[in-house]
Amino acid sequence: MARQEKIVLWIDRRWKDAIEKHLRDETLEEHMEDVLDEICNQLPEREYKRISAEIYAEDAARRTEEEATRTYAAYHVTERGQEWYFKTSLGEELLAVGKKLRGYLTKGNGVAPDKFIRMFFGGQPITVEEYNALTALRMENTGKVRGVFDVNFDKQEFSAVHIMDGWQTWAMRDVSAAVYHATRSQFASSDDKWRKLLDHLSGKEITSAGHLSARNFSFGDEIIESDGKLNFYVQAEFDVDAAFGTFVLTDENDDWLNVYANYDIAQGKPCDTLELTLCKGDGSEESWSYQLNAAEQDVLLRKMEEYCQQQTGMSLHDYAQQFREEPEQQQGPVMKL
Repeated sequence: MARQEKIVLWIDRRWKDAIEKHLRDETLEEHMEDVLDEICNQLPEREYKRISAEIYAEDAARRTEEEATRTYAAYHVTERGQEWYFKTSLGEELLAVGKKLRGYLTKGNGVAPDKFIRMFFGGQPITVEEYNALTALRMENTGKVRGVFDVNFDKQEFSAVHIMDGWQTWAMRDVSAAVYHATRSQFASSDDKWRKLLDHLSGKEITSAGHLSARNFSFGDEIIESDGKLNFYVQAEFDVDAAFGTFVLTDENDDWLNVYANYDIAQGKPCDTLELTLCKGDGSEESWSYQLNAAEQDVLLRKMEEYCQQQTGMSLHDYAQQFREEPEQQQGPVMKL
């Protein structure tokens, strides 16, 4: 990398003050920078272009190097009916964000900002699309995205993306308590703090809309091919009311919910929705779709692969390949009269 040179000029302050009075809207230093730019522009065109190209290339290489070592964390925060999406370039992980949450909830040291997002200095606003892209990158486990979080104060839920299980959601009070137990000893090592945090959170996961995890995707019955898709029946052995907004886990009605996940054979990936059918006690039905996000699709694919291996002894790709063949090949020879 080329080094910048510092040019020092000494001038009596009286000259400097007098000159700046005439310059009006700029300082002497700013004016001298403009003069240097003009001198550079007067260099032979070929030499000017060569040096400019070198500086640009070196600057681009520096930015690329910095970006390669930078890690990120992505956040979706809901508080008092407002939503924010942002990222930080510190790449915070679960324990660090949990400590911020506890400090905010308990007003640590008697001082806390009026909004949780103000606990993060240097946060950069991002779009929903960027948030989803960072979620997908987190699931790829490249190390670039150290954490993805959804912190909902209106529902008192704290969700984080785990690279193997997808979303994990806990009640905020449980996260705050776990952080307390993990960090109360100032002599505990980082590994000990992590172990205590995870031990206190273990078994306290809850089901949350938009945060389905690997434990929510278990299948029953056969895998059925229909209309270019492989259909998996999802066993609703979790809190479907919390996940889908239904009201079936009650003695007040005889309703039940059927949940289906589909694998698109032509695309070679899960469809981006779950298909839901509410079967009511009066015999009527209501159907709708649940949109899957990047983390949910990732763990769904893993669970589909695992179930397909168990049921057919084949990989999901190989099993789907059978249905990519021409109809004549699937049906066998056709007698022509």
